[in-house]
Amino acid sequence: MLRAGGTDPMFFEGFTLEYQEAAGTRFRLRRGGNGPPLLLLHGNPQTHAMWHRVAPVLARRFTVICPDITGYGFSAKPPVSDDHAPYSKRAMAADLVALMQAFGYGRFQVVAHDRGARVAHRMALDHADSVERLCTMDIIPTLEHFERVDMTFAMGYWHWFFLAQRHPGPEAMIRADIEPWFDFHTSREPKPADFFHPEARADYLAALREPGTIEAICEDYRAATSIDLEHDRDSRATRQTVRCPMLALWGGKGSIPKWYDAPAIWRRYASGPLTTGDVPSGHYLAEEAPEAVLAHLDGFLSR
Repeated sequence: MLRAGGTDPMFFEGFTLEYQEAAGTRFRLRRGGNGPPLLLLHGNPQTHAMWHRVAPVLARRFTVICPDITGYGFSAKPPVSDDHAPYSKRAMAADLVALMQAFGYGRFQVVAHDRGARVAHRMALDHADSVERLCTMDIIPTLEHFERVDMTFAMGYWHWFFLAQRHPGPEAMIRADIEPWFDFHTSREPKPADFFHPEARADYLAALREPGTIEAICEDYRAATSIDLEHDRDSRATRQTVRCPMLALWGGKGSIPKWYDAPAIWRRYASGPLTTGDVPSGHYLAEEAPEAVLAHLDGFLSR
């Protein structure tokens, strides 16, 4: 079984920190391990550093690639645009498929959290021949969220509507006091003040201070309210579904199981084998409950 052991390993022990060009986009990433290729995708407002508690364990059996997704961290940041197309999940997914191809991987498994999971969902639809298995963490499809909006969702996921406001409004407000914004944004569920690993937290904050990151985050959310919904409606109309084996996880203490029948929703979007489950955590599954996440992945990922 994949287990973290009694104590956490050193921060990304055994991994290299590097940059890789792919299809004209420069990605920062960590890479380590041996075995079948496995792509790990992070969420907002984080970087690939969120995988520090599970990636070294997975690297015992897989070649693990953890990039900062397009616009986030220290990867390339396309500029703000009227159509938000560079931050559509379709474009972001294509960027990451190109990254894996740059390493020589035409087919691979994907484990993804939050915004990265939305990119991975689109990747499994648009690049079905590339995605061997898909694990999403703490999401339902974006289209389902917006079509089910009520007061509870609007208050709980208020940031979806704030970040999607027109440029440069939300960017200016976040940039005025980045660290308090980060702490407020990541504490929708109660957490200790020192919850994040100090090296991970430092990386998240350094990335937010990098020119263009805050704009990229807002563009990601603007795309979600516009071009992403167009793509999602087209996929639904043509009955395009996830065909590969899929594992959908969520934090049992978080919002997803309170608001939705997530297994029933995902059954409409996945035509291949589907497994669902919860983890004893809030939103940040891989950092709050790495042992439980690894146990689920141990039974799911193909070796």
